[in-house]
Amino acid sequence: MADGGGSGEAAAARASPAPVPGLNPTLGWRERLRAGLAGTRALVWLVAGLGLLYALRIPLRLCENLAAVTVFLNSLTPKFYVALTGTSSLISGLIFVFEWWYFHKHGTSFIEQVSVSHLQPLMGGTESSISEPGSPSRNREGETSRQNLSECKVWRNPLNLFRGAEYRRYTWVTGKEPLTYYDMNLSAQDHQTFFTCDTDFLRPSDTVMQKAWRERNPPARIKAAYQALELNNDCATAYVLLAEEEATTIVDAEKLFKQALKAGETIYRQSQQCQHQSPQHEAQLRRDTNVLVYIKRRLAMCARKLGRIREAVKIMRDLMKEFPPLTMLNIHENLLESLLELQAYADVQAVLAKYDDISLPKSAAICYTAALLKTRTVSEKFSPETASRRGLSTAEINAVEAIHRAVEFNPHVPKYLLEMKSLILPPEHILKRGDSEAIAYAFFHLQHWKRIEGALNLLQCTWEGTFHHVSVYPKKELPLFIHFTAGFCSSTAMIAILTHQFPEIMGFFAKAVLGLWRPQPWASSGFEENTQDLKSEDLGLSSG
Repeated sequence: MADGGGSGEAAAARASPAPVPGLNPTLGWRERLRAGLAGTRALVWLVAGLGLLYALRIPLRLCENLAAVTVFLNSLTPKFYVALTGTSSLISGLIFVFEWWYFHKHGTSFIEQVSVSHLQPLMGGTESSISEPGSPSRNREGETSRQNLSECKVWRNPLNLFRGAEYRRYTWVTGKEPLTYYDMNLSAQDHQTFFTCDTDFLRPSDTVMQKAWRERNPPARIKAAYQALELNNDCATAYVLLAEEEATTIVDAEKLFKQALKAGETIYRQSQQCQHQSPQHEAQLRRDTNVLVYIKRRLAMCARKLGRIREAVKIMRDLMKEFPPLTMLNIHENLLESLLELQAYADVQAVLAKYDDISLPKSAAICYTAALLKTRTVSEKFSPETASRRGLSTAEINAVEAIHRAVEFNPHVPKYLLEMKSLILPPEHILKRGDSEAIAYAFFHLQHWKRIEGALNLLQCTWEGTFHHVSVYPKKELPLFIHFTAGFCSSTAMIAILTHQFPEIMGFFAKAVLGLWRPQPWASSGFEENTQDLKSEDLGLSSG
């Protein structure tokens, strides 16, 4: 019997509370002690260092050395402070110039990158990396990564094409690869995030598929999918991989996805029964949920591409009702495109009213669809000459403002909608407010703009009359370290200039600051005398 599917007896046997390593939710006393000490390790080292320093205060003669250092600092002339601040200003200026150059070339701060890469492990950042596969820290880490997924700048294209049935056809005709290695690498990371979990080692077929998602060579991935099906004929993820990469037509892909749906629903029901047994079973349920949602979504896209649009709309609506928390998958964008194809503009407006909210991430599909609906009411009778004579009506003002809002979000879209730039196949991942998002939107929505008479004309008039050809969106925010080095450079340069122009005032100010650190009765007896003798000498040197 295959390991993934089977009868209720097999499922009950797998769900029995057998002592499987890494699946015991109750930690032993050693694990609890290690977890308790992990958070206090830095504090223990600090206390130990202070205790050692206190114990060695007499052999190291710390008090006398501190007094000598204080005397030395009070003996420095203002010229030293001028040189010090000037050197500091020069060094910070060089750091500022280097940071600025590195940021413009690589898009990130060099100091911040080095701090995260080298200082974080020294401060305990590698604790989670050595945790066991079944440990709670590993589970919390995965949960955090899923929560932060919706905040990423690079998003998976909700309308991405099928690799075997669509992207490969382009390769057959042109001999060129339509996807970049970076794009495919991001997809591999997505597959590992959504289609794998820590309990894959319990099922041999899932172990094979875990390796398959990491393969770079498509034939090797397809071969691994068939190996997984030999171990388990109900391996849903194996059918998903074959439907995406081996099927050469949408019809063949739909057949494989239907097989995947049958297997995925069985595994999903089994995971629901075991979800409360341990955190690992909850993670397995999340994985099986992701697989089931992905399969249903791709089946809806197959129905859309094969002309069964109402069926696709029904699948998407049911999916959004059954799994409302999964808004990060942007299923509503698939629904918007299908409803526009049906010309069900009232339903489109209802979807926009729900998802065009300030608390949710925006997208070109939402902004430009809202502009299209407002444009539809006035575009047929709109004329630039008439509008310039009598002015804009309320409906026309609303349409123009909606276009303004859309273009401000992504100014690259109008050139593709107006066919000023050639369209290419959309990538599997898009950058919000970037050119890739504009390509993905225009590839699927250009036909909807053309269907409404005068919509592209109003878009062109509004876009050309308001926005410059060179876009400044999106703007990059300067890292904190560039602001810090700029401020530090300016402040040290100002101190150097003030010290050079007003040495007496700055000398008194420096000595007043150092006086706060002056040792008390245990200091050397000649401390005050040396300080008084140095005042006149310092002022004479600075004035000369």
